Amino acid sequence: MNLNRLFTPWRMGSLTLPNRFIVPAMQRHWCDDGCPTPQMADYFRRRIEGGFSLVIGESSAVDHPSATQQHTAAHVFGDAMKGWKRCIDAVHGAGGKMFLQLWHEGAVRKENSGGRFPNAPSISPSGLVRKGVPNGKAASAADLIDLRDAFIKGAVAAQDAGADGIEVHACHGYLLDLFLWPETNIRDDGYGGADIAHRARLHAEIIAGIRERTGPDFVISFRFSQWKEVDYDGAIVSGPAELETMLRLLAEAGTDIFHPSVRRLSAPAWEGSDLGLAGWTKRLSRKPVIAVGSVGLSTDLMTNLFGEIANPSGLAGLADVVRRFNNDEFDLVAVGRAAIGDAAWVEKVRTGRFDELRSFSPADLTEGSDWEMSFVLDAHGGAEPL
Repeated sequence: MNLNRLFTPWRMGSLTLPNRFIVPAMQRHWCDDGCPTPQMADYFRRRIEGGFSLVIGESSAVDHPSATQQHTAAHVFGDAMKGWKRCIDAVHGAGGKMFLQLWHEGAVRKENSGGRFPNAPSISPSGLVRKGVPNGKAASAADLIDLRDAFIKGAVAAQDAGADGIEVHACHGYLLDLFLWPETNIRDDGYGGADIAHRARLHAEIIAGIRERTGPDFVISFRFSQWKEVDYDGAIVSGPAELETMLRLLAEAGTDIFHPSVRRLSAPAWEGSDLGLAGWTKRLSRKPVIAVGSVGLSTDLMTNLFGEIANPSGLAGLADVVRRFNNDEFDLVAVGRAAIGDAAWVEKVRTGRFDELRSFSPADLTEGSDWEMSFVLDAHGGAEPL
């Protein structure tokens, strides 16, 4: 197995990366009233120094009253941009690139728990957090316009702060994922229902608005998933045909990179093909793709978060990454928890120091922060919003 191709440069327009390893958005909650602290800037800088080429800032709430009630969640507006500029400057100073991720909690948001707008209702496509489970209110036509504009405003703020691009967060059961999921989007106004083109309409409008405001060279990534924190089997598309429709709509709107999230990168997306979701996405969209899913570790994300230690899987654990990369299934690979556990993960892999890789523990997420798990395991091994 030869890892050398993963350490070759990658170029897309004005963006150049020295290798294919990136750090995806992961919540550290080192924020003061939505503003990333110097600790956050140091965290990102050390990962660039450890060999990663690009970091994506943690999920950052857009400027909307219903976006989040989490006291330590990042914002992507107002005074928070001073903290993000500090992070971006630290990453650039170390020779790396940085995107900011735009996010809205949707129906998993906890109401009446403080924050900027303690009395604002949670909002979602149809007032559902999962099929048959209500929370908050269904978005009105006016709400859709306000939500679209909040995401666009966040992208402009990121560009003004010096970010190299943004990522639209549309996965894991949060707002924009709820619009894509047929079980939670039963709207009949052209923004929901059985047709994936209708369920993805708001996302396309957000992407098109960002592209118009930020210009042709600012990078737009779109992250989506076929699983939710409230339903591990929750899927937004039933197969390649629906996926192709969604990808085409979003690509035409201006998406540069797709970032499909799976719990295991090695798992095939559908029966009858060995292709993972990243491979299907690249084949159908003909766009650059970021692959992600428990890279470099022995357990998947949710198993690990609820107690099982994720030990480094070493060279053997990278075999499927290399195989799929050589099969042209993706362009970049995101290393999540392994990067939290070991800032120098890429450099150790590059130099073959696999015995020095550090294990990841859930305690790494809470060290130095008051991070709260938003979900607890139910009796069936799924998750329920608190």
